[in-house]
Amino acid sequence: MAPLLDVGRRKATIRAMYRANDHIPRQPDLTLAEVLGLTRAAPREAWLAVRGDPRVPGSRAGLTTVRQFMPRLALQTWLGRTPLPRRAIIANLFNHTPTPVAAGWSVEVTQVRDFRGRGLTYDSHNGTDFAVPVGSPVVAAAAGLVVATRSEYNRGGLKLFIDHGGGLLTSSNHLARVLVKPGQRVQRGQLVALSGYSGLDAILSFPWVAPHVHFNVSLGGVLVDPFAPLPDERGAPSLWRAPSPMPWRPEADPLAEDAAFTPTAFDPARVAALLADLQHPERRARIGTIAHPRARAWQLVIESFTYPARFSSVTAGAALFDAPMRRAILDLPLSAAHFDKAVFADDIALRYAPVRA
Repeated sequence: MAPLLDVGRRKATIRAMYRANDHIPRQPDLTLAEVLGLTRAAPREAWLAVRGDPRVPGSRAGLTTVRQFMPRLALQTWLGRTPLPRRAIIANLFNHTPTPVAAGWSVEVTQVRDFRGRGLTYDSHNGTDFAVPVGSPVVAAAAGLVVATRSEYNRGGLKLFIDHGGGLLTSSNHLARVLVKPGQRVQRGQLVALSGYSGLDAILSFPWVAPHVHFNVSLGGVLVDPFAPLPDERGAPSLWRAPSPMPWRPEADPLAEDAAFTPTAFDPARVAALLADLQHPERRARIGTIAHPRARAWQLVIESFTYPARFSSVTAGAALFDAPMRRAILDLPLSAAHFDKAVFADDIALRYAPVRA
């Protein structure tokens, strides 16, 4: 196997299990700066994560943070290997008992419960972490429209957002490179990005936390657990098409829901009201200049769950939607060429996540 880091005379490149140019013709190798998300804005954004600002509380860490460390998984993954062949390891799940937003983003493990009643998560975790080697192909979990990309060192690094219709939005975070553009329609299973571990998290947790794709799902403007509904949605289905998330295979028959895909529509009056509710003048002005109404609406939704303290309500984004329904529509956002399914880290003894009362 080639070494993880190949430091040449000009720049450091990533040569992990999956090399970028093995999947996309004429794509150069990933640079270390891409993998870690090292941009000019990184120092300023890192400071925001630590100290906060008048509307955004600073982040919190403590001794319990080490409970989410998985050295065996992390070291193998950084070296371009997976503990189980063709398996993506779920290292963290959505926390159903998060600490208050007003207390700041917490990477401690003090108040946790995943959808199974166990503790494979941490206080403020609002997505699903798929631990995969750097450079792994990331694909669209369903047919959709690319609506935004963001690079925020303090909040998930490089991120790609896809609208799947009906108020359903997914994002893949900690990316190294995005391969599609806003406004582009994508098919289920289409290659859209290459994984990395961009963002402040990697610098602070290396080498004890594995590089991973943090996968967020927003339904009706609110982040939700794709595995199981929140308490007020009992009886609603999982958003995954299979009990254990599996990738879409190109040889499979087309799905009716993909053929019927229509981008989410928005009421201009509601969008204007949500924009007025954004308590950050610079961000309000910047989003207000976005010409396309749908792009402006989605940027507001993304802002509302990325920085909920900047709005009058932590679920402010929900004001743009009318009770969207959960539906089993998503596949694993990773390539079928390299993964067959996802497994939980605690089920294969890579992390201890006891049952929670």
